Amino acid sequence: MQRATRCRRPTGVRSPLPVPALLLPAAVLLAAALAACGTSTVVAGNPAPVTSAGAPAAAPTTVTEPVGTPERRRIVVSGTGDVNLDPDYVPALAQEGWAHAWSGLEGLFTEDDLTVVNLECPVSDRGAPVPKEFTFRCDPAALPAAREAGVEVANLANNHSGDYGPVALLDSIGHVRAAGIAPVGIGEDAEAANTPAIVEVGGWTVAVLGFGGVVPSGDWLATDSRPGMADGDDIASMTEAIRLADEGADLVFVSIHWGVELDVEPRAEDVERARAMIDAGADGIFGHHSHRLQPLGEHAGRPIAWGLGNFVWPRNSAEGSRTAVAQFVVEPDGSVAGCLLPADIVSGGHPVLTGDRSCG
Repeated sequence: MQRATRCRRPTGVRSPLPVPALLLPAAVLLAAALAACGTSTVVAGNPAPVTSAGAPAAAPTTVTEPVGTPERRRIVVSGTGDVNLDPDYVPALAQEGWAHAWSGLEGLFTEDDLTVVNLECPVSDRGAPVPKEFTFRCDPAALPAAREAGVEVANLANNHSGDYGPVALLDSIGHVRAAGIAPVGIGEDAEAANTPAIVEVGGWTVAVLGFGGVVPSGDWLATDSRPGMADGDDIASMTEAIRLADEGADLVFVSIHWGVELDVEPRAEDVERARAMIDAGADGIFGHHSHRLQPLGEHAGRPIAWGLGNFVWPRNSAEGSRTAVAQFVVEPDGSVAGCLLPADIVSGGHPVLTGDRSCG
């Protein structure tokens, strides 16, 4: 079933939004988008970026340029599974350079219109490891290479974002945004964690949300008074966040950590969640966590990448190294189709495309 696009903005209205040199709070952009349908190029992350000292960051410098109402064109949105930029877990990245993680993709993410990854580690040198079997810590120095490779949005709602405690989790927001990437799925409270990144591209306003359904313990979840990640097990809160995003955006895409490790098919509870999210207004879902590639599905004419496996990860096994990039193609009429572009982690932290570079 094809759904109509949902832009509420009247034709010919000029956007009040400036074009930021870096990022603006998504809450500000959503409020403006509800009032007018702008066409400036904007990428935005969670509210209240945090510096390494834990204080709110200064507002980014902004510039303005004329805006209009261009026709919507065909756009391509890419999504990946787990990206781990911890040099202790993936030593090849420190040995070969951070660009090694992306050099096997032949510029794929710079050729598309938007790329969303699941960042499987806090980006901070603060905090202390929590008691769990595996704890990861991303090196902030790795992020500029990811941005240069074309990554625009990083989901941090997963079972490793809190590996070094809430201080490091919040510190990640500032580091990710400083690299020019929009973080989603975590925040200083539940409202912030459920706030989308907003991207203006090809005449479309695109919202991206992140949810984490694999929760090591309840205190990892954000509440009204506690930092953490957006709850990927709570259908009610997820669908509410999607509906709110859908009111101010033409398209809504979700990156979600869910499922059970080593599964190669989605579980019934994840099918239920996916259908509820799409019924609420999501136009495509990028799933991850099982460390195995799962098939592409759909509901109501919207694609679902059930499990995208590992991506920037050690080559631990042949099965765990088989991966893919999901691409969702939005046509000017609002229809959305998806495909999986096959890839293989040929060596530690080095995925390489092994087949088609585009959907049909």
